[in-house]
Amino acid sequence: MSVSPAPQPPTAPSQQPGVLPSIPTIDVPEGDAVRAREYWLKDYGFSSVWKEATGRGVTVAVIDTGVDQSHQDLKNNVLPGTDVSGVGSARGWKGLGVEPEHGTMVASLIAGHGHRDPKTPTFSGVGGARPAGMIGVAPEAKILPISLEIGGISEGAKNIDEQLPEAVRYAVDHGADIINLSVGSDSTNWPEQWDSAFAYAEEKGVIIVASAGNRGSGITQVGAPATMPGVLTVGGVNQNKQDSWSSSSQGISIAVAAPSENLMGATPDNKYAVWSGTSGAAPIVSGLAALIKEKYPNFTAAQVIQRIISSADDAGENGRDALYGYGIINPAKALNPKTSDEAEENPLGSMRQWIQVHRKNESQPTPRSSVPTHHADEHIPVASPPTPRRPAEDSGILPFIVVGGFFLWTFIITRYSIRSLTQLVRTQKKRRRPQG
Repeated sequence: MSVSPAPQPPTAPSQQPGVLPSIPTIDVPEGDAVRAREYWLKDYGFSSVWKEATGRGVTVAVIDTGVDQSHQDLKNNVLPGTDVSGVGSARGWKGLGVEPEHGTMVASLIAGHGHRDPKTPTFSGVGGARPAGMIGVAPEAKILPISLEIGGISEGAKNIDEQLPEAVRYAVDHGADIINLSVGSDSTNWPEQWDSAFAYAEEKGVIIVASAGNRGSGITQVGAPATMPGVLTVGGVNQNKQDSWSSSSQGISIAVAAPSENLMGATPDNKYAVWSGTSGAAPIVSGLAALIKEKYPNFTAAQVIQRIISSADDAGENGRDALYGYGIINPAKALNPKTSDEAEENPLGSMRQWIQVHRKNESQPTPRSSVPTHHADEHIPVASPPTPRRPAEDSGILPFIVVGGFFLWTFIITRYSIRSLTQLVRTQKKRRRPQG
């Protein structure tokens, strides 16, 4: 196996949005036990819950760089979608940007179904699954691909601030139950033109799942769209279920954590790769949401989200924290009828209410390109902190400055008074002289 170097991001404005940087991939030949590398299927119990649900009848919109619908592990699971960049294929089936394979890897983690291989004739798994290749956590879900062009490398591509809300609206209007956004930024804010699209998804009961970002790629804190109210933000853990330093981030908006290191993914032209990052953790949670949606078809988005967070295994500090959120996902508990799902409102907040509170007094729109979004290989430099300096009042110099200033000021006043008095005496002497 050879390690493929991460493509370098193009020069672009610092505030230009894009897709979450992932760790460089390792190409994996098909015969190199692709399925055996999917440790999360067994370790997290996904393969055990397929007898209850496989995602059948659920549509997950993958708003990303495009999905290769012809991949042997995705055939018939990828619907005709669209392109919102202006430079992609009409159905969202063409990879775009600096990481064109990213969308296909994301989709395969959700709805890969594998394929038949004479070398591996037997497989104990979900009914319709094939024994070889990539299998997603919801292998019978459907993928609605919506391609973005991130990074500004294609002439004629629309600004990401326009692409993203258009993509969200398209997903809602074309039957998506869940939207996966493996995109992110290092800014907690977002352009105002995103507001209405996310509020529209909330109004129509569509679940939005987003990546938290990766420290290893320069994202040191969770940024938009993962900071937006109501979004199910996913952090990452390693194979020991510990917070991943390089392949996760931190922030109060993280809801749950999922595997983000040494992930498998299908890439275009029937290939595979090992990759890392919360770009992969998010689709695992999107797939879990699809399983819940199939088993409990009448659940609202709020109830599905409530099940995911209430079933999570607490990790880190007690209760919700900035690394694991409410905890690490537990698929078996999430599908268990006894798990709490009482939620009239989204426990992660309401975009509609946020708009009413925070936008009502704003007269000027948020500047365009205010959110630097990026993809799997764009790196945002972290600004160096300022060098700490001791304030003057703590240096020991200030008392001398004050005392010296006092004596200087006294000297000036005294000298001025003496000069004025001398001048007055001379004037009086002149007036007393006799006139000749």
